[in-house]
Amino acid sequence: MILTDDQRLYTGITTDMQRRWQQHTSGKAGARFFRGRKPQQLCFLELHPDRSSASKREYAIKQLARTAKENLLQLTDGNTRVLLAELQLNLPDQPA
Repeated sequence: MILTDDQRLYTGITTDMQRRWQQHTSGKAGARFFRGRKPQQLCFLELHPDRSSASKREYAIKQLARTAKENLLQLTDGNTRVLLAELQLNLPDQPA
């Protein structure tokens, strides 16, 4: 999930997080969701063994109410930071 400058949460899937983050931040080839919005922070990241399981999880998260998504973020905040470090992702404009 990505938090935007207008405090909305975007949920999507990718096979290359670094590339996808750059697409979203550059405004080129990113999701339509980001037209008129800027991504501020990658706040949730999960790894899945295949596209099918990732798509199912994406759908499940998109069905959640905002408060449920916020609860998920609180429960997994440390895990996302660990994953970012383990994957050695360098996402510009990420808060420390």
